[in-house]
Amino acid sequence: MPDFNVAPTKEVYAVLDRPLKDADDKRPVRQLRRLRWGLVPSWSKSPDGAARMINARAETVHEKPAYRRAFASRRCIVPADGYYEWVTGKQERDLEVEGKRKRPRKQPYFVLPADGSVFAMAGLYEFWRDRTLPDDHPQAWWVTCSVITTEAETTPLAVAPEGGPHSLAEIHPRMPLMLTPDRWDAWLDPARTDVDELRGLLAPPPAGLMRAYPVSTAVSNVRNNGPELLKELEGPEEGTLF
Repeated sequence: MPDFNVAPTKEVYAVLDRPLKDADDKRPVRQLRRLRWGLVPSWSKSPDGAARMINARAETVHEKPAYRRAFASRRCIVPADGYYEWVTGKQERDLEVEGKRKRPRKQPYFVLPADGSVFAMAGLYEFWRDRTLPDDHPQAWWVTCSVITTEAETTPLAVAPEGGPHSLAEIHPRMPLMLTPDRWDAWLDPARTDVDELRGLLAPPPAGLMRAYPVSTAVSNVRNNGPELLKELEGPEEGTLF
């Protein structure tokens, strides 16, 4: 079923190139797999920190102990219609300076490709063995993933909401790193292990590919999950930051 409000530790779909399990042919096969969002390193003693491992920074992903082995050979693409982000930073501080005691709700925005294509997020995946369970237990192995993020664009959005932010950086300083189709094959290829070459694939996408529009603050509650969360509002909701 569609998931309109994905939260950490929930299952997401991911595309990856990997040999099929128990197959005689060990050549990688492109697959669509269900992974748990929140990477658990293979060496971790428990999965307790998964909810904090949903994102990996493009600038340091190749050197961080939690991500560097997956970066070398277990890369994936997490497809989505788009992602939610909440206005943060300067606007909230300004309101506090003006003497507002009650912080207004942050306004969520839905960010998506302006041409209606799929948002292909660069990701990593990892296997973790739960040693408290027997080998034949269906939950003995966890397959988890993390989305790579980069600096948000400061160039104008392809379509900017009236009265709202005009660039992604005005919504949040970070964004999921979108891979353009010309980089999909190279990113998914497990035979590519050269760190510098792989880092070159993590260049931010060309400017002007994205649009953003305000959506209901109902998305801020993960219990809400339905197509109404994607409905474009004419403007930010009353009491929010913009």
